[in-house]
Amino acid sequence: MAEPPPPPPAKRGSNGRLLHKTLAATATLANLLPTGTVLAFQALLPSFSNGGDCQITNKYLTASLIVFCADLCFLSSFTDSFTDCNGKLYYGIATFKGLYIFNCNGEERERAKDLARYKISCVDFVHAFMSLFVFLIFTLSDSEVQGCLFPGAGVDENVLVMNLPLGAGVLSSFLFVLFPTTRRGIGYADLTPGER
Repeated sequence: MAEPPPPPPAKRGSNGRLLHKTLAATATLANLLPTGTVLAFQALLPSFSNGGDCQITNKYLTASLIVFCADLCFLSSFTDSFTDCNGKLYYGIATFKGLYIFNCNGEERERAKDLARYKISCVDFVHAFMSLFVFLIFTLSDSEVQGCLFPGAGVDENVLVMNLPLGAGVLSSFLFVLFPTTRRGIGYADLTPGER
């Protein structure tokens, strides 16, 4: 008995392209959302805040940790990376004139491809402020931060703060998809030589 012929391959129509674009846009959220900063903050917070039972020094330590991580979160939105034609991976921070590369000497910087196209744009500021917004919402909704910095918060404030992270995550994800970026950030090594 002869086997039936295999079915024809599915054509990649407009639905396939739409799905591909949607998945590509949502995959960049891990790079745009402040997941690494939140993880570092959560790791350091228990010792800085004394488990939410703060003395005056713990309040200063907790506040300084929030400020440090918030600055880091904001500035990380301006970092970028690329590979040259030889496969060397470069990291840098965007400026108004172009990309300032960290891991190269002056001669390599002169040979590097056009770095002016990596300059800061308005979209970078949208991403930086939204990332900072999400970080601060998650930070202030933490029970140890509330116990340390806002011990007199009432039930209404606690309910509001408990529901804010979900709304902030949805809003920022929506804005990140509406305003996509080509920034790769530091540590995003999924690049092929000469890409971008």
